[in-house]
Parts: sequence; structure tokens; C-alpha cells
Amino acid sequence: MKWLIILLMGLLLLLQYKLWVGDGGVPEVHHLQQEVDATKVETQKLQTRNNHLKAEVQDLKTGLDAIEERARSELGMIRKDETFYQVIPEKTEPREQP
Repeated sequence: MKWLIILLMGLLLLLQYKLWVGDGGVPEVHHLQQEVDATKVETQKLQTRNNHLKAEVQDLKTGLDAIEERARSELGMIRKDETFYQVIPEKTEPREQP
């Protein structure tokens, strides 16, 4: 009977060792869970970005306002009979250090 208890205690210790230190143990599972969480956050950011881009593409396909806004801001275009004013900031000379 004594040898059975010793055998069961040894088996218990072996299983505990595999649980805490071995492959697939608690630390590895915790590390993998952190990686999964980081991947989910990154996926959510990318999904949000994709949704914004899809909305922008749809707006450009159907609405003239978005096309006009892009032409004005990115290409510097103006409508007929509009006057374009460009404000150039004044250059400041760097001060000399005494």
C-alpha cells in the first residue's frame, strides 16, 4: 500500500511539473492568450480603417461633393468665376546666439 501512495505522489508531481513548466503549460498558454488579444486589437483597428475607406470609396462613386472636395484640397482646383488667394507665411530669420 505504501508503494502505491509513493507512486501516486510521484505521478502527481510529474503532472504538476508538466502543468507549470512543460510544453503547453500555464505560462505558454498565458503568452499565447496575450498574442491573441494583441491580434484582435490590431484586427479591430484594421477593420475600422477598412470601413472608413469603403465609405469614402462609396462616397466618391456616388456623390459629387466628395469629388469636389478632393479636387479643391489635393489638386488646388477652383470653380469658374472663383478667385484663388494663396497666403504665404512670412519667413522669420533665425536669431544669432550671442
